[in-house]
Amino acid sequence: MQHYNTEDLNTKQMYKFLTGSIIPRPIAWITTQNPETQVVNAAPFSFFSVASNVLPLISVAILRNDGKIKDSAKNLLASRQGVVHIVSEDLVEEMNRTAAQLPDTESEIDLTELTLTASHTVAVPAIKEAKIRMETTVHQYVPLTDAEGNVLTDLFILRVEDFLFDESVFDQEKQYVLADKLEPVARLAGNDYTKLGEIFSLERP
Repeated sequence: MQHYNTEDLNTKQMYKFLTGSIIPRPIAWITTQNPETQVVNAAPFSFFSVASNVLPLISVAILRNDGKIKDSAKNLLASRQGVVHIVSEDLVEEMNRTAAQLPDTESEIDLTELTLTASHTVAVPAIKEAKIRMETTVHQYVPLTDAEGNVLTDLFILRVEDFLFDESVFDQEKQYVLADKLEPVARLAGNDYTKLGEIFSLERP
């Protein structure tokens, strides 16, 4: 085994080790809106998971760039609302376009052929083409800091207010999401992604 103590690693190494080891990671493709300018921001984040089902909570960690807060995090803090979409194979190129770093006066949606549509509960528009989307509000915000108190990551616990499923990926009778129909895409390290692959079952003890 190759051993590395984290005290001896720089941030680039730690990022490589974390993102190369914790795989595959689902992608939270989030739309947010600046409440002052009404500009809609869209961006993908792969530090994303479920946090609770007693309350419908999901977690998204948004890393900072050299200490600078990202537009998605800034908008979530200002409006307390966002829409989280699941990325499917047919939308991966469009998702990648929204990863571009633009001024907060410009919308990443304008770089794509995506369509915005009104949400049901939140004011933030959603991406119409996404097969699963979750309208959310900010349940809890946790700024993750270093020893000096500098914010490194903006961690959001988002409460899902509405689930929306395209009929093609949802069994309404059993209320199952059809993973093979959804064809979700997950994040690996660097520029690499992966598809769903083989599905198998194990009974729990």
